[in-house]
Amino acid sequence: MRKVRSYLETLDVHTGQRTVLATFDRRIEAPNWTREGKLIYNSGGKLYAFDLETGVSEEIPSGFANRCNNDHVLSPDHTEIAVSHHTAEDGKSRVYVFTLAGGEPVMVTEEGPSYLHGWSPDGSTLAYCAERNGQYDIYTIPVLGGQEKQLTDSPGLNDGPEYSPDGRHIWFNSVRSGLMQIWRMRSDGSEQTQMTFDESNSWFPHVSPDGDTVVYIAYRKGDVDPGDHPANKHVELRAMSSEGGPYRVLAELFGGQGTINVNSWSPDSTRFAFVSYELVDE
Repeated sequence: MRKVRSYLETLDVHTGQRTVLATFDRRIEAPNWTREGKLIYNSGGKLYAFDLETGVSEEIPSGFANRCNNDHVLSPDHTEIAVSHHTAEDGKSRVYVFTLAGGEPVMVTEEGPSYLHGWSPDGSTLAYCAERNGQYDIYTIPVLGGQEKQLTDSPGLNDGPEYSPDGRHIWFNSVRSGLMQIWRMRSDGSEQTQMTFDESNSWFPHVSPDGDTVVYIAYRKGDVDPGDHPANKHVELRAMSSEGGPYRVLAELFGGQGTINVNSWSPDSTRFAFVSYELVDE
């Protein structure tokens, strides 16, 4: 029988240097990088904070939210975290918010499934992928709850919405062109524009805090269905200008689902965190 070994890593976008911070004999996923020098990741439905200085992980108290997936995002001031938690009632993912220090979650999206990906720079709005009436599209909703707003309406999956640091755009990935590609739109849903045009399936664009660079993950064509992003695949981490243009490959690794689902840029825009995996015999 084989099990998963996880490697929490960082990559310097200027030098290409990869650094393994820690190894885990279980699956961990999707680090967020805090201003206080910690990486927030999920594992087994819980959230943990890995201290970059000490190398120690501590569980973040999350109340009843003990079935969190890899879609979790920090508030702009890094005092709160929004999570996607699978509710006990029907097992569907819904979005909740609680303090980063730990606390009782407050529901934001009443309907499920809803998978969080973005928090507006002004702190007022969350962006997420949601299935409504059999179709997965991108929605926004006030952080305090209320009426959700549908931003995309195209056949196939639209996923991974994330605000640019200036709040003017939402980056996302869409399968509408046949393969999964990176797209960008105005934060109100207008001017939906394709940004990548290659023969890969590209997912989860993450914009650097300085707004200059977008990092995303790409699966090889034919390895996966364009609308799927499974684990345990050979993938590439790529970078491109936020204005578009050619990409460059930053790293090749064994990963996929869980590697870089949410924004994991360092505050100074020089590095980002990610998770690679290895299958080992028990």
